[in-house]
Amino acid sequence: MNYSENTKKAKSFLSDLDSQIDLAYYMTDDITSYDELRESIENDNGFDIEITYYFIAIQFLKDYDSSLTDSIELAIQYGYELKNINSELLASLLASQIERDKFYSYENEISSFFNELNY
Repeated sequence: MNYSENTKKAKSFLSDLDSQIDLAYYMTDDITSYDELRESIENDNGFDIEITYYFIAIQFLKDYDSSLTDSIELAIQYGYELKNINSELLASLLASQIERDKFYSYENEISSFFNELNY
């Protein structure tokens, strides 16, 4: 695929950000702003992180939500019932939210970058 020079610069910039998500993957020639990039990621379910295997899920929850308060709150927000949740689901929901929040924290930095590219 042949990308414009600005898209190549944007892909390089996005690759340098700390994220579990391959942000550069979602960068195309028609994306010219933070909001368009966020929308591209959301439309492709790019913020959805799946944590599989009980041990990995338990370790993740131990490290990031040992009380399970945040992950259970997320499950409730998404309409899950207690009988339908397990450690893998809770860990996946929480990991997805953490990555979404991390991306949101880059809003000013990404927006400034796009502005410097004269988009």
